Amino acid sequence: MGSKTCLITMDMNKIGQMSCNPAVGGIAKGQIVREIDALGGYMGLVTDRTAIQFRMLNRSKGPAMWSPRAQCDRGKFIWAWREILENTPNLHIWQDTVEELIVENGEATGVTTCWGVTFHAKCIVLTAGTFLNGLMHIGHKQLAGGRMAEPAPTI
Repeated sequence: MGSKTCLITMDMNKIGQMSCNPAVGGIAKGQIVREIDALGGYMGLVTDRTAIQFRMLNRSKGPAMWSPRAQCDRGKFIWAWREILENTPNLHIWQDTVEELIVENGEATGVTTCWGVTFHAKCIVLTAGTFLNGLMHIGHKQLAGGRMAEPAPTI
């Protein structure tokens, strides 16, 4: 039997969710996108499929500072990623929240979810995004969370 990979996500409808500025590219992120592309990744391809505007940044500066950026349709970006991931052989998507990291002999060997499901793996990659221990400030109020009405991952 071939190896299997499991993607555990808090909300399957938010895979590929872009923040309020749905841009891919620019000086920093553009470099990462090109490296992902060189390694056979899909970020650039999904961006090309869902872009609504392409722009070259920093044209008033020298060529070393020029950087392409694309604005994407947020909804199409999510569905393009879902289509790719759902059709990736041996990839299983599981909607749940990781509650515990299983460590044996100093190595991460699995996770347990809030529904009591345990997954074991040779490699564990935790991606809490930019909202790890997130704190939202609304006027004088402070609330734990990520985007509005979304919980923040905690450790």
